Amino acid sequence: QMQLVESGGGLVQPGDSVRLSCAASAITFNSRSIGWFRQAPGKEREGVACISSYSFTNYADSVKGRFTVSRDNLKNTIFLQMNNLSPEDTAVYYCALDLGFSSTCRLAENEYSYWGQGTQVTVSS
Repeated sequence: QMQLVESGGGLVQPGDSVRLSCAASAITFNSRSIGWFRQAPGKEREGVACISSYSFTNYADSVKGRFTVSRDNLKNTIFLQMNNLSPEDTAVYYCALDLGFSSTCRLAENEYSYWGQGTQVTVSS
């Protein structure tokens, strides 16, 4: 049973840090690219970060230097470390799996074939 589950979201204050997790089952993603996307109310979903099987990473300009994506292949889990959060980071965060094989990754929704249900991150004082 293929499953992709995000966790770690919640209500935090500006300047706080949060680490999101995305755990996959039924399929290993050690040879796959994983992406993080987010969607704020009233806005389109946007790519945040991705990591390939070769640990190539790509970040949106808005989060570069603050967010870090990593993976633990033994646990079949990827992480998104989010530092110095601001209210503009408030969104539902999704992880997504690319079922293809690539040494790199892109922040394009059509590159990803399977999506989790999302986890809410709210940044407010």
